[in-house]
Amino acid sequence: MFDLKNVCFKSDGKNPKTLLDDITVSFPTGSFSAIVGHNGSGKSTLLKLLARKNKAHSGSIELDTQVLSNHGTRDFARKVAYLPQNPVVPPHLSVRELVAFGRYPWRGAFGRYRAEDHAKIDQAMEMTHVTGFSDRLVASLSGGERQRVWLSMLLAQDAPVMLLDEPTSALDVGHQRDILQLVANLKDQINLTVIAVLHDIDMVGRFADHILALRGGRTCWQGPAPDFMNDAVLRDIFQTEINVIAVPESNRFVSYVA
Repeated sequence: MFDLKNVCFKSDGKNPKTLLDDITVSFPTGSFSAIVGHNGSGKSTLLKLLARKNKAHSGSIELDTQVLSNHGTRDFARKVAYLPQNPVVPPHLSVRELVAFGRYPWRGAFGRYRAEDHAKIDQAMEMTHVTGFSDRLVASLSGGERQRVWLSMLLAQDAPVMLLDEPTSALDVGHQRDILQLVANLKDQINLTVIAVLHDIDMVGRFADHILALRGGRTCWQGPAPDFMNDAVLRDIFQTEINVIAVPESNRFVSYVA
């Protein structure tokens, strides 16, 4: 779905700094891909390139075998839904009104919502379990509830690719698990391609299918989740003494700093 070859990105200004260098990766279609690494390693910068919020200085990025910049604005919005870090919620917006924004790329002439739009909004709210508080103000919700509403808006957009920038950063560990489990379930139910910036190693190992690790703006490792939850791999990625143990009677692993 997304294919990157030798992608480089630099900051603006008189003395630009290279933030991403020589990134080559193919994100598998229908999979949950996680981008991991130290703070400042370029994770969010890379996601913004995929979301067309920034433009690469060199290299190529293709979506569905077509150069990313060649996709029309509406066509791109129908293919890729993006959730940035800490999205701002207008204070007087209800849950249903926010979810309805996801239909913007599909609205008919004069911006009118059609029956199909309302059906997609209802379906998205049901799949994310937010129907019960559809009339409440988004600003009044808890962190976990609010994050489900944002996911609902992305689902209403009906795009096959979902880009999530640290979707669990402000949540406690229980809500982190719930949100990532919801995303993983949605991926399987409707064949989503998910690419997310994540920090928690154990959550990555539990929910992601494919992992790209960055260090200093360059790729330092990429591969499947079972290979990621490995002492030597994690130590190399994070430059820290990390050990991994298997959870008895499961296929899961837990990491800890030695």
